[in-house]
Amino acid sequence: MVPLADSGSGSSIESARRALAARLQSAGIEEAALDARLLVGAALGLDLTAMVMQAGRRLTPEEVVRVEGYAERRLAHEPVARIVGAREFWGLPFRLSEATLVPRPDTETVVELALELFRELTISGRRPRIADIGTGSGAILLALLHEIPDAFGVGTDLSLSALDTARGNAAALGLADRAAFVACSYATALSGPFDLIVSNPPYIPSAEIPKLSIEVRAHDPHLALDGGNDGYDAYRALMPQAAERLAPGGALIVEAGQGQARNIETLMAAAALVVDRPPKADLAGIPRAVSARKMPP
Repeated sequence: MVPLADSGSGSSIESARRALAARLQSAGIEEAALDARLLVGAALGLDLTAMVMQAGRRLTPEEVVRVEGYAERRLAHEPVARIVGAREFWGLPFRLSEATLVPRPDTETVVELALELFRELTISGRRPRIADIGTGSGAILLALLHEIPDAFGVGTDLSLSALDTARGNAAALGLADRAAFVACSYATALSGPFDLIVSNPPYIPSAEIPKLSIEVRAHDPHLALDGGNDGYDAYRALMPQAAERLAPGGALIVEAGQGQARNIETLMAAAALVVDRPPKADLAGIPRAVSARKMPP
């Protein structure tokens, strides 16, 4: 074992952070300095301000053991979010579990497009309703409920563990009274009308999963990754269900993998949904959020 710093168990918080950053960098881990700060802070229960204020404080033997445990897990390519059990999404904190994906910044594109489409809706006489299919940690649904204060949302998932995680996140964010969570395949247990239906479904072709980074293939749940032989199994199942459950004028917004947007639009059209705008690109310029509307009769 390489010590946290030359002074071993007598390390200060700052020297422990620097030593860990050096170890991560030597192992070829990107963003080594950021990872080290997050891991040391989580191990000690300190935010950035407290770490700066206490930079010279010596670690206790128990703290050294915790930091070293986190270090070994990261050196084995376990993602930081998995190690600390949480990730920020849309500026909100989300707890994670083994059954949930780590929310990624790319997925915020789905939230952005959903909010744009919601502003164009005309809803009268009832509160807005949102469904999140394959909700996982609840990140997309709860971000939307946070932005649309009078809305009610339902999240579905096959995993009971994921639903427990989502319920806990709803409670922690003060949204439990406006969110419900249901175990089912896609939208099968839901009845409409919904004004927005959102989803980040599994879209990785089965044969591509072994080629993913170790952080993803070894730690993200395969149920949330595997999109079947061509990556479109979930979309084929979801599109007709969404079309049945959308309110007239309502919108479906889904996340797409690289190069998938055009085929997803074709599946939407086949379900009698109308694609009336181009996909929304993420920060890397990849078409990431694809949408379609249910036209009024």
